[in-house]
This record gives sequence, C-alpha cells and structure tokens, in this order.
Amino acid sequence: MSMNSDGARKGRGATLNPDNRFFRQRSETEHDGWATEPDPLKPLKTTVTVQQSRTIISRNTSPDIPFTQSINPYQGCEHGCVYCYARPSHAYLDLSPGLDFETRLFAKPNATELLRKEMSSPRYQVSTIHIGGNTDPYQPIEREWKITRQLLEVMLETRHPVSVITKNKLVLRDLDLLAELAKLDLVRVFVSVTSLDLHLTQKLEPRASAPHRRLQTIEKLHEAGVPTGVMAAPLIPFINDAELEAILEAAAKAGASSAGYTFIRLAHELKDLFRDWLAEHEPLKLERVMAVINDVRGGRDNDPRFGSRMRGEGNFAELLRQRFAIAARKHGLNQTGRRELRHDLFRAPERSGQFALF
Repeated sequence: MSMNSDGARKGRGATLNPDNRFFRQRSETEHDGWATEPDPLKPLKTTVTVQQSRTIISRNTSPDIPFTQSINPYQGCEHGCVYCYARPSHAYLDLSPGLDFETRLFAKPNATELLRKEMSSPRYQVSTIHIGGNTDPYQPIEREWKITRQLLEVMLETRHPVSVITKNKLVLRDLDLLAELAKLDLVRVFVSVTSLDLHLTQKLEPRASAPHRRLQTIEKLHEAGVPTGVMAAPLIPFINDAELEAILEAAAKAGASSAGYTFIRLAHELKDLFRDWLAEHEPLKLERVMAVINDVRGGRDNDPRFGSRMRGEGNFAELLRQRFAIAARKHGLNQTGRRELRHDLFRAPERSGQFALF
C-alpha cells in the first residue's frame, strides 16, 4: 500500500489517498529532487456520480447494531471524518478510502422509487429503517440532491418508522417532516458530537457542522417535539475521550434524552489513514494513542468480533463504560426505557405499472 503523505489539505480530513486492498498494482510518489520546496497542495474538488441502484434497503443481523434495516442515500462522505469506519467500503468501487472517499461521491436519485417498490412487496415486514448507518445522509451534497428529504416524505406518506443519525445542522431543513413523524411516534434522530473543541473538529471532521451548531440542532429538534439522542462517537484515547462527560452534559442541556458512544475502529486501510493523520496533527501523541487502541483491541489495530468491535475490551474500555454510565445517569440520559417507534400505522404504497401484476 502506498504510504506517501502529502500533508493536510484545507477542508479535507485524510492526508493520504492510499491504494485500496483489492488493487494488484501499487503507486508511489517520488520527488525528483529538482524542486527545493514542495509544490503547494491544490484544493480537491468534490464530484458526484449518479449511481442507479437495484435495491435500496440494506439488512443486517448484527447484534451490535440496534436496527435491522438501513438506507444510505450516498456513498462516500464529504464531511471528511478521518476516523470514518465506512471509508474502506470505497475499495469496492475501485477507489481509495482516503481522499477519494471524501471527494468522489455517489448519489442514488432513484432511492425513493426503489423504496416504494420494496415497501409494496407482499413479503415486506415493517421494521424501523435507519437512514445514515454508513455515510451521513445530511452531508453537504444533500442540499442539492435532497434524496434524504424525499425518503422522509415517503416515510411520512406510508407511516413507516424511521431513525436518522447525522452531524450536520442541515437536518433542521426537514424539521417540518420530522415534527409530523414525531407526532405519530414514527421518528428518532441522533446527533453525533465527537468533540466540543472547534480547533480539533476542524482537523478531525473538517466539513461537518461545528460543535455548537450540533448542540443547537439538538435544541431545535427537542423544541419541535422530535425525540433526540446524542452519540459521542467515536471516542479516541488522548484525542477526545476526556470530553465524554462534557459532551453528555452539553447534549442533555440542549434537550437530548438518550445517549450512546463507540470506540474508534480501524479496519483495513483506515489504520494507515489514521496513523498518518496522527503523524500530521498530533505527532507527540501517536505512540500513546495507538498503544491504547491496540490494548483495547486485543493487541491489534482492529477487532471485528461482534460484542467487542463497537466498544472494545480491557481496562481502558471498562473505564469508558463506567464513565459513560455515571455521566448519563447524572444528566438524566437513558433514564426511561427507550420508547419503541410505532409499527402498526404502516400503509404500503400503491402498486402501479408492471409491478402491480405480481
């Protein structure tokens, strides 16, 4: 794998664009020695390619995930979060999980058509659909494409339960739909708050909404009657883990009623991307950070096993669990049993065209 780093680009999270694990050929950048100063890094433009999917609802049986159905309107994410566990999936598109992941994006404009089709099947079983389980449904390109809004319109029309997770204030654009869904007990929104430190988030997740904007988002969702939770995710040792209690306190004051957290996961190419990010932005912490991650992950950079992959094992992981439980209890989070979204209001879309013949 190519490990050459050109350094940080303004507005981008990854410092590398490594070959993905399926490439047989490898490329490396080599300076010829003629230039005494490196050329300044050119800004990378974001491109969006239409992806005509055949199905839109993804299903899983993972015991670590609180939903069995999900929809991702986009592949790749412009937020540029360097830690994003979805980055390795870009390798399946013959692209790099590095800078390609945050600059070469794919949109699914036929998502609502496919959703209606799948919901219309006599075999369809109602279960909460989670929007944004892989990449953020409210990343900046949603302003133009509006695919997430269209999906919420179908959810309201069919009275289907839905949950959403985002770290972008753009979700407030759809407050009209979310408020109507909330009146029917059909929606829950989670806002991811990784840090309250603007300087850190500008480096860690450069195109996501600023921390104070996310707290304002929680507040406005709460005021509109939309059940809202906060995800302190991912927690990274010596980078943002010390902020766990402060994040939960701020979110609770803003109106969050539930909370969760995860520990950083470094699958496949992500381990090299994250190491290079540390070398660029936090070089003095690199060895300490990776030592704790390895300890939590059983001596490895990543532990894919169900039951441990989200939060890890060992003393540090146990300490995080205790800190989270104490802080959540102190600030009144997760104190009442999570109210299940309603499944009994669903009404299937009308079957039309050739599909109605089956």
